[in-house]
Amino acid sequence: MSKFLDRFRYFKQKGETFADGHGQLLETNRDWEDGYRQRWQHDKIVRSTHGVNCTGSCSWKIYVKNGLVTWETQQTDYPRTRPNMPNHEPRGCPRGASYSWYLYSANRLKYPLMRKRLMKMWREAKKLHRDPVEAWASIIEDADKAKSFKQARGRGGFVRSSWQEVNELIAASNVYTVKTYGPDRVAGFSPIPAMSMVSYASGARYLSLIGGTCLSFYDWYCDLPPASPQTWGEQTDVPESADWYNSSYIIAWGSNVPQTRTPDAHFFTEVRYKGTKTVAVTPDYAEIAKLCDLWLAPKQGTDAAMALAMGHVMLREFHLDNPRQYFTDYVRRYTDMPMLVMLEERDGYYAAGRMLRAADLVDSLGQENNPEWKTVAINSNGEMVAPNGSIGFRWGEKGKWNLEQRDGTTGAETELQLSLLGSQDEIADVGFPYFGGEGSEYFNHVALDNVLLHKLPVKRLQLADGSTALVTTVYDLTMANYGLERGLNDENCAASYDDTKAYTPAWAEQITGVPRAQIIRIAREFADNADKTHGRSMIIVGAGLNHWYHLDMNYRGLINMLVFCGCVGQSGGGWAHYVGQEKLRPQTGWQPLAFALDWQRPARHMNSTSYFYNHSSQWRYETVTAEELLSPMADKSRYSGHLIDFNVRAERMGWLPSAPQLGTNPLYIAREAEKAGMTPVDYTVKSLKEGSIRFAAEQPENGKNHPRNLFIWRSNLLGSSGKGHEYMLKYLLGTEHGIQGLDLGKQGGVKPEEVEWRDNGLDGKLDLVVTLDFRLSSTCLYSDIVLPTATWYEKDDMNTSDMHPFIHPLSAAVDPAWESKSDWEIYKGIAKKFSEVCVGHLGKETDVVTLPIQHDSAAELAQPLDVKDWKKGECDLIPGKTAPHIMTVERDYPATYERFTSIGPLMEKIGNGGKGIAWNTQSEMDLLRKLNYTKADGPAKGQPMLNTAIDAAEMILTLAPETNGQVAVKAWAALSEFTGRDHTHLATNKEEEKIRFRDIQAQPRKIISSPTWSGLEDEHVSYNAGYTNVHELIPWRTLSGRQQLYQDHQWMRDFGESLLVYRPPIDTRSVKAVMGRKSNGNPEKALNFLTPHQKWGIHSTYSDNLLMLTLSRGGPIVWMSETDAKELGIEDNDWIEVFNSNGALTARAVVSQRVPAGMTMMYHAQERIVNLPGSEITQQRGGIHNSVTRITPKPTHMIGGYAQLAYGFNYYGTVGSNRDEFVVVRKMKNINWLDGEGNDQVQESVK
Repeated sequence: MSKFLDRFRYFKQKGETFADGHGQLLETNRDWEDGYRQRWQHDKIVRSTHGVNCTGSCSWKIYVKNGLVTWETQQTDYPRTRPNMPNHEPRGCPRGASYSWYLYSANRLKYPLMRKRLMKMWREAKKLHRDPVEAWASIIEDADKAKSFKQARGRGGFVRSSWQEVNELIAASNVYTVKTYGPDRVAGFSPIPAMSMVSYASGARYLSLIGGTCLSFYDWYCDLPPASPQTWGEQTDVPESADWYNSSYIIAWGSNVPQTRTPDAHFFTEVRYKGTKTVAVTPDYAEIAKLCDLWLAPKQGTDAAMALAMGHVMLREFHLDNPRQYFTDYVRRYTDMPMLVMLEERDGYYAAGRMLRAADLVDSLGQENNPEWKTVAINSNGEMVAPNGSIGFRWGEKGKWNLEQRDGTTGAETELQLSLLGSQDEIADVGFPYFGGEGSEYFNHVALDNVLLHKLPVKRLQLADGSTALVTTVYDLTMANYGLERGLNDENCAASYDDTKAYTPAWAEQITGVPRAQIIRIAREFADNADKTHGRSMIIVGAGLNHWYHLDMNYRGLINMLVFCGCVGQSGGGWAHYVGQEKLRPQTGWQPLAFALDWQRPARHMNSTSYFYNHSSQWRYETVTAEELLSPMADKSRYSGHLIDFNVRAERMGWLPSAPQLGTNPLYIAREAEKAGMTPVDYTVKSLKEGSIRFAAEQPENGKNHPRNLFIWRSNLLGSSGKGHEYMLKYLLGTEHGIQGLDLGKQGGVKPEEVEWRDNGLDGKLDLVVTLDFRLSSTCLYSDIVLPTATWYEKDDMNTSDMHPFIHPLSAAVDPAWESKSDWEIYKGIAKKFSEVCVGHLGKETDVVTLPIQHDSAAELAQPLDVKDWKKGECDLIPGKTAPHIMTVERDYPATYERFTSIGPLMEKIGNGGKGIAWNTQSEMDLLRKLNYTKADGPAKGQPMLNTAIDAAEMILTLAPETNGQVAVKAWAALSEFTGRDHTHLATNKEEEKIRFRDIQAQPRKIISSPTWSGLEDEHVSYNAGYTNVHELIPWRTLSGRQQLYQDHQWMRDFGESLLVYRPPIDTRSVKAVMGRKSNGNPEKALNFLTPHQKWGIHSTYSDNLLMLTLSRGGPIVWMSETDAKELGIEDNDWIEVFNSNGALTARAVVSQRVPAGMTMMYHAQERIVNLPGSEITQQRGGIHNSVTRITPKPTHMIGGYAQLAYGFNYYGTVGSNRDEFVVVRKMKNINWLDGEGNDQVQESVK
């Protein structure tokens, strides 16, 4: 009562005064402070992080009170950097600081959910069929029943189920599909393992054990830069962000560092205090521009043009007019510039052909092993040599695969000639393709001849077959390609920077809109700094360049600049590509766990871009033809057909994977082979030749050759990354969609030659969609079963990034809330039920698996000189040479659970390895038996256990050279056998170091240097890609063993991309057909549609977080210029509609002067679950950003079996680009929220 009375002023005594009565001392009740004290009290602090693919990989303190997470703050105990370097902390961002809101929000998934209509049918079927597999068959084989629940996808109607029920249905569906159609008809999609590697491995391990297909992600997300495999034979390897501090000139090109690399941005600002100059290159005024000394704003999609012009300046001033010794020595030793290229005779001129090989010359220059894969140069004495390091030295012999300047035959030291100028036999006219005069009406062009003739110095050689050939060097080709006059009276070369010829600054000014003076200035400063510092000039680059159709041209433009200036492999310099948390540092320890390589090899992998292009039938609407992509010098008769035809050809030649693989159940093939008295491999080869078995991709609509079951976890495929969203809704899910265009049959387009056409595409191909998530995302809404997974504060896992050298954990600070489970426990439960349900249907089975020709294997030396297709009769079908490997895998389906929860014997029988090297792992397996204990009985008796996620983490840590010093030394020793040089000194000081899971929970741990990566984790140098190539003389994994500027594969030449060229954005032809077709009376305009990464979320995560919604506008928004908005009568915050032939979306307009006219931006990824009205175009709920996109694959990304151009999972393949797309924008007239009577009950109204 006293406290109550204290609140009334009447009962308060007058307090003591001071300061002449201006102040008064009061004694008031302060109990109100208890609420704040209690809010921030905690029982314990646990270390964890966020598995959100942001590349931040930040360590956080998770505060727990009474078993609940109350809040989080940033950790500040990262290992210190060396003196004179800023430390890594603080690392974090507002998005991560808001994550704890999710744990107890209304958005949290609490229980297993199943679509009501499916649940009703399942329970009725179970009453009639005791066998769950028969119960599932009774539903899915009834077309009406299947259609009824597929049509309800995306319409709500979920009800609570139980783990027992959902696991049984999932297992029954998987068993039915494996038995009836084949295990490759079961697929799973999950992205970026590095962000939570055990969680990824849980689903991938289950799928791999049953023979299912793991879908790629890095290429599908368009995070993969194909220019990296093309140039270096490396998927992606980049400097850590701390190395920015070692740079003295940085260009941030299409990378919005403070917004999308928030935890690392402090290095960017701190290095400016050292005097480092920073330049921003973005078409819009992005946040990065505020941090830079100069801002260049090229027209979006024209970056390659500006890079070519900068390269023109660098070559002119620093290689020709005033050659710098450092640059000359660098390109001689570390690039393919000295290598000889054969010229092919054309009508009145020559064209650059393939690289000269030792096998082309008499006696093969003394080379007996792989002479057709050894490149040739001329040394300073004028002698022909096959220098060490080319791909032919990597396989079949030991000790010469290095970058020592030696003759590969004699071992004598040699210096290679860069140019033939001055020692040439003659001057030849050589043609170069030019694409800058064509393309879409929305981009500027400079009209020049489509074949530019340049004069080159050449030598005439006598070949082994008695013929003669003209050759020149890559260096000479490069100089001519950049339009540099070298005293040869070349009329297509520029006399000055002001000549409007390819590729001068004046030419680039017309294409990009950037003043030539700025281009010249930046190129000159960048190169001058690199010369004075020996390579400490850096380009930070990101999605702004990589999401275009001709992304490899954009990136090769930047890479060439860096190579010309000797920046790659030097601390503080090089190529810093940051798109996606791609760097799974303990990769070789993780792969056996994820893909069950400890039990069976190989796993089934598939590149997602080709997969979704095929199975969501986006190819049926293709408007881009191969003919318009080809070089004007190519023989077009060899490249007929549709883009999907090239993908099918690539699959059957073993270049790309396929899924499903063959047009028959692969479990049947071994049985039929046994009846025929043949091995499964021989039987498959014979059947493919006869045509009795075909590749599934040739008949995608026949009902047997498409996916049936799809698992999605750690991903929002249908709300974030699913390009061609509306096509997925129609063809994969069989539900309502917003496609506005006509397919090829109705529009009279080019139909495929290799793929069987049916007038009516097959809808609703997926029988079952299962999604794991902690929140109700768009993908969950379109699924049949939703499984509640643990949040990042409720499970044990591991996380690494390319932005820093540490490995640290996700930790279970609290138990999973409600009925949620960790990914590991969920898939363990599914595996257990599968093992029970499959009895009587599947036993020990022989599975026939096709495997594409793999990079980093001897098989990458497949077709060295040209391309031959066995189906066209040009060669024989030879598995692993002219076709995929055909292999058998023995599966024990009833033992799936036992195998899932134990480490298999292949780690001892075969060992482990990665990127072409291998080592013994017996001692590591012995350690794992002590750490994890062993199985006491059953089919895995005596094997180390994997009962928990921590057990799985210990497997990764023990087997990976990055976290086990003993393994690191073994790995370096294995590489040393190839190079003939000792590299073990790079890890011997860490040989006794073994990182355990409890170690990283105590503090982030810096990893150990490994040959898996091309940089060093050292106390004296920050991690920088290519460092070991330059300083340890380890070759790049390319044809020449050097940085490959010239791509000599036949397809690369015929598509005009053997050398860097400018290619304008493609015309997707998606707006003209719909412009004005469904007018609402408001003006319409076509604008380029870009989807950069946003400020208030990481992909779609946090986009529904109340804290982020409060800080931002909330809901979908589209940015546009003031100019375009005025023309369309749109004001800021107006509701607008964005549409094209692919679909439509609704959003509010953000009108801003920072956006240039002609483009619009919708930040990735804003879902269709918050504040979204209906579309006037579709009469449905508005779509997402991917509703107006469609995939168009690029044939040159389908190349395989050719040194660095060979397939690897997420390494090389077709990519999901989308920035060439155009949309129609208009102001909405009627805003309909579709919340009238009946709209909330659509689940049961659709019959």
